[in-house]
Amino acid sequence: MEELKDDYLTSAMQLLKIAVLVVLALTILGTVLGSFYIIDASERGVLLTWGKPATYAVEPGLHFKTPWMQSVEIFDVKTQKYETDASAASRDLQTVSTRIAVNYRLNPEAVPIIYTELGHYYADRIIQPAVQEVVKASTAKFSAEELITNRADVKDMIQNLLKERLAKFNIDVEEIAIIDFEFSPAFKDAIEAKVTAEQQKLKAERDYQRTLIEANMTYVKADAEARALERQKSALTPELVELRKIDAQRAAIERWDGHLPSATVGMPFLDVTPSKGLSQ
Repeated sequence: MEELKDDYLTSAMQLLKIAVLVVLALTILGTVLGSFYIIDASERGVLLTWGKPATYAVEPGLHFKTPWMQSVEIFDVKTQKYETDASAASRDLQTVSTRIAVNYRLNPEAVPIIYTELGHYYADRIIQPAVQEVVKASTAKFSAEELITNRADVKDMIQNLLKERLAKFNIDVEEIAIIDFEFSPAFKDAIEAKVTAEQQKLKAERDYQRTLIEANMTYVKADAEARALERQKSALTPELVELRKIDAQRAAIERWDGHLPSATVGMPFLDVTPSKGLSQ
């Protein structure tokens, strides 16, 4: 019995030694692996010592840190996109809903400040409220119709104001895009009616211009025909009239087949008397 008890204790001690060795090996391995970290080219790091951030940004590359005492917060500093909805009122008090897309990037050298003041949730904490305020301030300067016709000016105003506001938080705005403007159904109907009226007005003006052109062409044509007729009348002489009479009579003789009509009211006679103009 004593021998079995000794064997059990020996086995337990061996298992305990193995467990201790495994834990020790894992601890050493974790310590070694945890001593190094990598920052990619599109990233910057913030080194924390007992939770306190360093004042400089860790550049891309392989770096060493003290295990268990230091940690690293990594920030993406390449261009990123943030989209949010915004609602405001135009200068003529029309409700405007829009969606804004913001292309931005963090100031690489300022990531320690961004981490200290904003943390990783800077988009929802800073960008989204800033977009709301800037859209309201910008759309209030335009009527609802101008928001459509002067969309480029509206976009520039929103972009410039947003750049100025987010620069204070070390966030660089590169470009914004107005994805769409949405108005109330009543305003949409009013715009559609106005467009239809303008199209009808333009069509009426084109029809009027076409009528004037056609009338002018008709007048020019009639005037040309009248002038031609006047020239023909001025060229008509008594000798020319006699010649045309003779030509007409000759044509009638050539067409006659030598038979008299079976029923006639009167016998046609041809005037073959020489013209005075020709006998001279």
